[in-house]
Amino acid sequence: MLKMIGISLIVLGLCALAWGGFSYKTREKIVDIGPIEATREKTHYIAVAPIAGGLALLAGVGLLLANKQ
Repeated sequence: MLKMIGISLIVLGLCALAWGGFSYKTREKIVDIGPIEATREKTHYIAVAPIAGGLALLAGVGLLLANKQ
């Protein structure tokens, strides 16, 4: 079990270091007057700090090393 968690943390840490964050889009209504409707698409970006990726990577390596003992 610890081995799988360690490998998952290593993969997540490497992905966080490689991409640095992710984005998603939402739609919001601006005007809604009877049959007339106007919407706007907004992009949100969530940054993942490199420290968080490095900590996840180190924690995964630590779990793998602890599992071998």
